[in-house]
Amino acid sequence: MELARGYLAGHGPAVDRDLANWAGLPLRDARAGLGSIATELQQRGYALVALAGAPEVAEPPSPRLLGAFDPVLLGWVSRGFVVGAHERAIVSGGIFRAFALVDGVAGGLWRIAGSEAQLEPFDELSPEHASALRADGEDVIRYLAARVARYQNTTGRPHVLRRT
Repeated sequence: MELARGYLAGHGPAVDRDLANWAGLPLRDARAGLGSIATELQQRGYALVALAGAPEVAEPPSPRLLGAFDPVLLGWVSRGFVVGAHERAIVSGGIFRAFALVDGVAGGLWRIAGSEAQLEPFDELSPEHASALRADGEDVIRYLAARVARYQNTTGRPHVLRRT
């Protein structure tokens, strides 16, 4: 019961198979969990349920650079509503690549190269979207630079990532 409620609070609206997949439960157990909170649920489209009173999404979020394994891709059986035709570019062999979210869907891939965030859009971006993603990339670089500086200040050594 709490698992179903918590899942929908963070991932709703969703279908029973999404909960089962996310929680690693048999479908019958996911359905039982949703059934136990049926009076708290509201139908949203075909087979989708959400917690009653959960806000409807009025408009897509502003453009953002999302990291690999961002929660927006986790917790659903199908990621098609976000990645669309670009699933193979974003998800390969169970590995998720960092991508840009534009108008609520995948708009391109991005990576850090040297001291900048580089974007590879899937299609041409509007000037507003390109500007927002550039600003987000600058924020990511500023954040990472501050973390590296903090590490160097506490250890006196340069920050080096090594495989162990």
